[in-house]
Amino acid sequence: MPRVFSGIQPTGEPHIGNYFGAMRNYVRLGEEFGKNSIYCVVDLHAITNPAASDPKLLAQRTFEMAVANFAVGLDPNKVTFFVQSHVPEHQELSWIFTTLTPVGELERMTQYKDKSAQLESVPAGLLMYPALMAADILLYKADTVPVGEDQTQHIELTREIARKFNHAFGETFPEPKAVYNRDALRIPGVDGNGKMGKSKGETSTIGILEPLESIWQKLRVAPTDPARVRRTDPGDPAKCLIFDYHKLFSDLDTIQTVDAGCRSAGIGCIDCKKQLMTGITAHLTPIQERAETLKADPNFVHDALAQGAREARAIAQPIMAEVREKVGFLTL
Repeated sequence: MPRVFSGIQPTGEPHIGNYFGAMRNYVRLGEEFGKNSIYCVVDLHAITNPAASDPKLLAQRTFEMAVANFAVGLDPNKVTFFVQSHVPEHQELSWIFTTLTPVGELERMTQYKDKSAQLESVPAGLLMYPALMAADILLYKADTVPVGEDQTQHIELTREIARKFNHAFGETFPEPKAVYNRDALRIPGVDGNGKMGKSKGETSTIGILEPLESIWQKLRVAPTDPARVRRTDPGDPAKCLIFDYHKLFSDLDTIQTVDAGCRSAGIGCIDCKKQLMTGITAHLTPIQERAETLKADPNFVHDALAQGAREARAIAQPIMAEVREKVGFLTL
């Protein structure tokens, strides 16, 4: 049976890009593969970019990310779910992989180029991020990795690292493949400026646990098709991010009605947004109610994460023992 691994950063509020791009995939794959589905909150990755991670909030956001995943339907009794820093084998294998990975390979990573360009002083951890990501995946000999399309380059490097290790020390790791939710790639930010992402700030995101009134205030002023200057101007739904959101949250009848109404100027943009808000409310309200229940019982969340860490280490420890022997470390 395939073994699935994926991680999610706790650097900000989980948003609908995380939900449709990754978290729903976690639930689906968890139902299919059970405990062979391994997921973690990657707090070690979060601290590679000081601009995106507040140390005072890291533990809180890690807890909230666990809550969000459980609230959308991930069952910690069916999958292995834990916090990355609770399994120290991640760091150990990452160091071994950094010794196999040329600096040039790390420097060509698009995400490294983009993030380092925004920093006056670039931490070495940001450069080494892909080696840690490779360790996250290969530590469990995972062969299936649900990710967003922006992680494709990192998965290719992970495959290359696996090949290098196998060539140097003997066949050990599989070459994992990426699995995408192709219905939800590149969800646009609500401000209209590119892809939705936590690093761009709360003004560009719709949080899955965000108060509904706050979501409405963002949608109310969100840009639409620039051709619709007046209520009577026809528009093109393909040029409107609100229509992109309808495809995520609305039923087929609503999508068709909005499409026709926009093209004919039969409905105004504010009406279109109100119909979208109806779908968002119906979709997110049950998730938010479950999250409130979980927050009221923090011991359940902490116990689930501790259980997940134990399960993860039970897999990781014998694999690291194999790695240490093959690398040539002295064992006592």
